[in-house]
Parts: sequence; structure tokens; C-alpha cells
Amino acid sequence: MSELEIMPGAEPLSVTGNDVGVLVLHGFTGNPGTMRPLAEALVDAGFTVEMPRLPGHGTTIEDMMTTTWADWSGAAAAAYADLARRSRTVVVVGLSMGGTLTAWLAARHPEVAGIVCINPAIAAREPEVKEMVTLMLGAGETVSPGIGSDIADPEAHESAYEGTPLACALSLFEALDELQPLLPAITCPVLLLTSTDDHVVEPASSDHLAASVSGPVERVTLERSYHVATLDYDKELIAERSIGFIRKVTAA
Repeated sequence: MSELEIMPGAEPLSVTGNDVGVLVLHGFTGNPGTMRPLAEALVDAGFTVEMPRLPGHGTTIEDMMTTTWADWSGAAAAAYADLARRSRTVVVVGLSMGGTLTAWLAARHPEVAGIVCINPAIAAREPEVKEMVTLMLGAGETVSPGIGSDIADPEAHESAYEGTPLACALSLFEALDELQPLLPAITCPVLLLTSTDDHVVEPASSDHLAASVSGPVERVTLERSYHVATLDYDKELIAERSIGFIRKVTAA
């Protein structure tokens, strides 16, 4: 864990509630603050909630540039293992890259009771995108414009990094390639919440997840929110549908 100062609001959350564990995962260049309203609603609903701060996130962009998918997925896997030891059953919830991690965990852990994916990054990136990033890195560039705070509500703000570390993005793209053959191994129920207007992840990525998994899929359209829907106009709807879904799939 980095010894750097953590941004205000980017602290992880760990609250013990009932015997249902919920792992909450934030997105690429974001931090736990992005998911805090949802995590707190899950706590209020009585669940045991674990929301880690992924390595390199919520500190400085220079800190993130020292990390890769192996670090983020390793932290998510460790948080899942710890929560599973303390809970009767576990549901995993993720936004954007948190959705990538959620799908990755569900493919590896068939015992997961269900997953909630909010505007998940699932579809593999086009070869030309990866090639462009590789060329930029080869030319000595390290950071491109940021993707954070894609929110319709002008009163809301995400404390994501202002830039996108290119080597980290390439690491994520490679992970998406490796995820593709694993998607049919997801057999648990899926709650999939998708913004119709998303400037970071194409809604088609949600369609791809829905078409690729083997378990039942319940879909919710978020018509009022952009990518960071957990902080946007539909945040109460996301909390309501997530709580209902978790109660349904974890009923003893």
C-alpha cells in the first residue's frame, strides 16, 4: 500500500453487517469516493461491505504509473478472499474498470452469488487504439487527457486523476483481451446498469457482457446519467436496484 497521502474522500471502507458480503470496486483513475454513495447505501441496508482503494489510485498519478492490472486485480482478489472468509455469501459490485474486475472475479469464483456491473469496461479495445497508445509510449509520452468526472449533474464531481497514464491503460487493454474467453464461465446472476449516454465506455460493452455470460442477466437503463452514474442523477436508482438484486440472489 502506498505511503503517499490519500486524497480526501478516497479512503477505503470496511463495515461489518450481516452475513452477506458485498465487495465494491471503483474504476480506472478513480477511487473509493466514486462508489461511496452506493457503498453507504449498502451499509445502511445491513450488508457487510468492503470497498478497497486499488493500488495507485486516490493518491497521485505518478503513484498510479508504477502499477498495472496485476496490482489492481491482485488487490481485488485479496479483498474478495478476505470478505468471503467473513461472509456466508458474496456479491461483487463494480463501475467501469471495477466492472472489469467484477467480471474477472466472477469467472474465477463460481461461488459468487451475483454481480452488479455499472457501465463496465468489458469489450476488448480495437487494435488501432492499442497501437496508438503503444506508439505514444514509444514517442516518450506517458499521460493523455483524463477520463474522469463524466457526469451529467453539474453539481457532482469525481475526484479522479486529471490525466490517464498510458502504460496503465495499455495494461488494462491487455487484461480485457485476456478476459474475453473467460466471460462464458460467469454463471451467477448479473445486474447490468448501463447509461445511454456514456463518453468513456461504449454502451455496447454492456451488450457484449450480456451476450457472453452464461448466467441470467437483469438490465437497467440509466437515462439521466453519464459514465460515473454512481455520482450522477441515477445514483438512488442504482442503490435501490442493487439492494433489491443482492437481497434476491443471497436469500438463504
